[in-house]
Amino acid sequence: MDLQLRGKKILITGASQGIGEGLAETFAEEGCDLHLVARSGARLEALARRLREERGIAVVVQEQDIAAEGAAAAISAAAGRIDVLVNNAGAIPGGDLWQVDADDWRKGWEVKVFGYIDLCRTFYAQMKAAGGGVILNNIGNGGENFDFRYIAGSTGNAALMAFSRALGGRSLDDGIRVVGINPGPVATDRIAKIMKKRAREQWGDESRYTELLAAYPLGRAASVREVADLFAFLASPRSAYTSGTIVTIDGGLTSRRSI
Repeated sequence: MDLQLRGKKILITGASQGIGEGLAETFAEEGCDLHLVARSGARLEALARRLREERGIAVVVQEQDIAAEGAAAAISAAAGRIDVLVNNAGAIPGGDLWQVDADDWRKGWEVKVFGYIDLCRTFYAQMKAAGGGVILNNIGNGGENFDFRYIAGSTGNAALMAFSRALGGRSLDDGIRVVGINPGPVATDRIAKIMKKRAREQWGDESRYTELLAAYPLGRAASVREVADLFAFLASPRSAYTSGTIVTIDGGLTSRRSI
C-alpha cells in the first residue's frame, strides 16, 4: 500500500532512541524528510547519518530539551513548515504517590504533558495558516488503565488523551487531524527497566522480569516496528477521516479488564 507520504516533512521529538528512533526509520522508509529532536545530539547525529545514507532523504537534527523555557518556539523556528508533528518525547516516572515526589512529578509532566501541549499550540497555528497538517501524540495505555504504581503517568496520560480528543474534535475544520496513540508495553530498554523493578519488588530478583513479560498477549511486548507502522498509517492520507480519537495498540490488554 502506498501511504502517499513521500516528500512529506515529519517532525519527531524524542527521536534518539526507542519508539522515536523506530518512528524515524519507518518514516524514512516512506521517503519522508525528517526533523529530529532530542536531548542527545550525538545519538541524533548518528541516526541521521545512517538514514541519509540508507534512504537518501533530508534529515535535520536539533538538540533540544522539550522542558526548557521557549522550547516550542525554538523548535518551530528551526523546523519551519512541517506536514506532520509526532509528539513522542518524555517518560513520566513510575511509582506510587509517595515514591514520586512533587519535583519529579512536575519534571515528568513538563516534558510529556506540557511539552506536548506547547508544541501542539505552536504547530497547530502554523498548520492552519498553511492549510493543513497532522498531529500525532504518543501517549500510552496507562491513561486507560489507572495504576497506583504508575500514578503520575496514568494521570498525565489520561490528561493527554482528553487533550487530543478535545483538540482533534474540531481540528478538521482547519484541515488538521489530531490523533492520540496508546501503545501498551513496547520492547524497548525502558520497559525492561520497569519490569526488572517490579520483579525486584515482587520477588526480590530482577532476573525474573521475563515472567512478567510472559503474561502479556502472545507472551511478549509489542515490537517498536509494530507501533511505528501504525503511526505511519495514521499520519498518511489513507487515514484522512481519523481525528479526535485515541488508537490503542496493546494486544488487547486494556480490553482484558473485568470486574
